[in-house]
Amino acid sequence: MTAPILVTGGTGTLGGHVVPLLRKAGHPVRVLSRHGRESADGVEYVTADLLDEEDPGLRTALTGTEIVLHLAGGPKGDDVATRNLVRAARQAGVKHLVHISVTGADTVPVAWLKNKLAAERAVAESGIPFTTLRAAQFNDLVLGVVEKMTKLPVLPVPGGLRFEPVDSRDVAARLVELALGEPAGLVPDLAGPKVYGMAELSAGYLQAKGRRRPKLPVRIPGKAGRAYRAGENLAREGAARGERTWEAFLGERVGG
Repeated sequence: MTAPILVTGGTGTLGGHVVPLLRKAGHPVRVLSRHGRESADGVEYVTADLLDEEDPGLRTALTGTEIVLHLAGGPKGDDVATRNLVRAARQAGVKHLVHISVTGADTVPVAWLKNKLAAERAVAESGIPFTTLRAAQFNDLVLGVVEKMTKLPVLPVPGGLRFEPVDSRDVAARLVELALGEPAGLVPDLAGPKVYGMAELSAGYLQAKGRRRPKLPVRIPGKAGRAYRAGENLAREGAARGERTWEAFLGERVGG
């Protein structure tokens, strides 16, 4: 029987696309999640907390696996969770660890991205053959930011802040391709097909919702502001590009 592929964060936005793609390719899947679910249709669920290095569920999840897709993440603790996973994966004899990271992890000085960079280093220094993909901001994440900003009576528009929103389905397809291939180390970034300023992203959303908001230009202070204005959060030269646009995503999720 083919060894199951372990997916951490398999119940999240990205995992929700990755797991069906792996099943479509004929692979049994084991999902590590903090919340239990009934196993079905070739997908087994194992409950564990990656922030707890002593959680026995982690060892159970890794038993018999050769490929791990590490998709779990959050606003903090990614470095700790990844170190715990790496330690257990090394002991389990995992042969390929695939890790999703974020464009700008090595250049934008904010705490979240510093944790992502530390997680990258834990994977790279683990001794396990690995592949790390840095992706731009997901459409879903950008939509969440825009929704919150447009609830204000006046829309703040951070000057120089740009994004390359990428569809989570495009990222999922790339991750599955990488997982089923040979370990490749740090591969080229994956970003969306177009660069947008915050004003443009917000305007598209407001138009789709049939709303208007007065705009207020604001400046992001400090080193982080300088990094964003310099485009340090944008994909590097040679990056791969997803196909689905922000406009297509909005049309599906918001309408208009």
